[in-house]
Amino acid sequence: MAASLVSFTVGPTPPPRLDKALSRDVPDEANLSRSRLVRLLAEGAVRVNGSVVTDAKAKVDEGDAVDIAVPEAAEVETVAEAIALDVAYEDDDLVVVNKPAGMVVHPAPGSPTGTLVNALLHHFGGELSGVGGEKRPGIVHRIDKDTSGLLVVAKSDAAHHGLAGQFEAHTARRHYLAICYGIPDGAEPRLRGIKGTHFEPDGTLRITTQLARHKTDRQRQAVCFTGGRHAVTRVQVLERLQGVAALVQCRLETGRTHQIRAHMAHIGHGLIGDPVYGGRRKLSEKAVGVAGADAARGFARQALHAASLGFAHPVTGEEMDFEAPMPEDMAQLLAALGGGAGA
Repeated sequence: MAASLVSFTVGPTPPPRLDKALSRDVPDEANLSRSRLVRLLAEGAVRVNGSVVTDAKAKVDEGDAVDIAVPEAAEVETVAEAIALDVAYEDDDLVVVNKPAGMVVHPAPGSPTGTLVNALLHHFGGELSGVGGEKRPGIVHRIDKDTSGLLVVAKSDAAHHGLAGQFEAHTARRHYLAICYGIPDGAEPRLRGIKGTHFEPDGTLRITTQLARHKTDRQRQAVCFTGGRHAVTRVQVLERLQGVAALVQCRLETGRTHQIRAHMAHIGHGLIGDPVYGGRRKLSEKAVGVAGADAARGFARQALHAASLGFAHPVTGEEMDFEAPMPEDMAQLLAALGGGAGA
């Protein structure tokens, strides 16, 4: 099986072990998790200064040259599956789908079936834009497995190229609804002292940082201010919930992995139910009642919904805007916390 070569040099003040140095310094675009790096080490795929090293505890020095031979990923056979879809719009070039929470967008070794692409292949009769044989046909943007809401998928190559260009240029319009701990508004002086935050004249909180893969947990993103990728989120409070939580609207200026979840955690207002970025916060029964506290504690996913999506039709040029109502689980959480007008 063919392999690609990932090459880099060890940075300043390296960790005392090779495996940790690899995890810290391997380029983000290589998409190599710490566990995958450990396996590659054991398989003899790592060379340091030209010599194969298999000992994870081996010592490395700043400036050491590292080469990793990464085997070509095995193709995941994507099969068409008769999975019901909530289609908001469809024509010959594209389809807009309201994805339920719990559905993965694209097949991967850990989830080869039950995904949005499996469902779309059946819906389209096995035909989907390929754009030169890419492994992610028609998918120009994604939302997390446990985030619900709107996605646009290309059916033709022309639509794929046109939509991809809009998402790359950040001209597509995306608004999310989220329920977070605390109330992130201008009345909270603490927010004004957090690096990367700024309140605009209309009260919108603008969060501007870089985002990069976390150094020790490769499954999450970390806020940083050097390196990484530019990320901007705008946050508006829609409803204050008992003074201890809020329904907010988040508008993406960029679209990085986990952007809203990481940015909200950065400002101290993690999303209720978020198992990665939400922390261990709880809402007290005194503040929100027994039902509210139970609803927040038992909410099984991040309270995040892609509520609206807008873009120029990639073939006709027509401006298109779509909305998806808040899903039932989030609406019930909102009601339990004393809200509901934003649903």
